[in-house]
Amino acid sequence: MSCSFITVGRDLQCKDSVGGLKNVYFIQFDSTVDVAEEADGTVNSVTAWAATDDVFKYELKGNSSLTQNIQSSRENGTTAFEQVLELTLPKLSAADNQAIKLLSFGRPRIVVEDYNGNLFLVGREHGADVTGGTIVTGAAMSDLSGYTLTFSGMERTPASSVTGTFPATA
Repeated sequence: MSCSFITVGRDLQCKDSVGGLKNVYFIQFDSTVDVAEEADGTVNSVTAWAATDDVFKYELKGNSSLTQNIQSSRENGTTAFEQVLELTLPKLSAADNQAIKLLSFGRPRIVVEDYNGNLFLVGREHGADVTGGTIVTGAAMSDLSGYTLTFSGMERTPASSVTGTFPATA
């Protein structure tokens, strides 16, 4: 059987892109998500959300990133995409401690918004787990007093692009 192959090339891109994450949106894993797929199942985009979904926005500034690691094995005949979201959230509070605890117990879906206006859905099929992090006061006056969190998800495809209507946030 022949494997699918690319159907287009890629031009050298302009230097008009920037790095960094602007916001993340946490969504309960059992929420309804409609996903559009090409006939071969390779191109995915989220096109609709249930109107009743609660979406919780966290604003970010610096030191947060989304990395997608391709894990492929010719021997096993498998390919998977590890989605690693690293967040830095400055300032400690009792309310944030509770939210971090609940995020750590669950496996939310996470929409990641970058500074280029792109939205990506992390954990579409299986959710994302908190796999590490810190709650730190810092030592020097200019050190971070806040949270670092690492979320990891393992999916069959890269993080889906989010299009269509996104629900209001809480």
